[in-house]
Amino acid sequence: MPNSFSKIYLHAVFAVKGRQNLLSKPVRNKIFPYITGILKNCDVNPIAINGVEDHVHVLFRLRPRIRVCDVMREIKAGSSKYINKERLVRGKFAWQTGYGVFSCGRRAVPNVTRYIQDQEAHHARQSFKKEYVGILDRHQIDYAERYLFDFISPEDIQRHRMG
Repeated sequence: MPNSFSKIYLHAVFAVKGRQNLLSKPVRNKIFPYITGILKNCDVNPIAINGVEDHVHVLFRLRPRIRVCDVMREIKAGSSKYINKERLVRGKFAWQTGYGVFSCGRRAVPNVTRYIQDQEAHHARQSFKKEYVGILDRHQIDYAERYLFDFISPEDIQRHRMG
């Protein structure tokens, strides 16, 4: 399309269902390259992917003809299918319903990239909940706390382990 230009950078955050600590370092080492492939197949430019045991951060550049919800659906569905097919975790793996997606300007990309790359060190000092609420607050997003996280009961965790 002539005279149409864009550079849309998005920082996405999504969590393991029940916020379980299922993404060990070996699992992350396998799924992050897989997510990179999913993004490229969606014609999206991946910039940074990292996370810790219970959640993932992805920074990518989006083309305007591609819908964010489609990209996030592909990332979450494709990666969970891969994790289950390859049996990377015990029991059935699933991502939590929903996600956060936050825009960032071109000048912020190096800082957001560093932030994503430093997730392990960052979470040695701060919980995921505090991090996520901080991101929502910085972007001035109104939220109801009861909708932030999908916690599971100890009984569900036990059933998952037996699964």
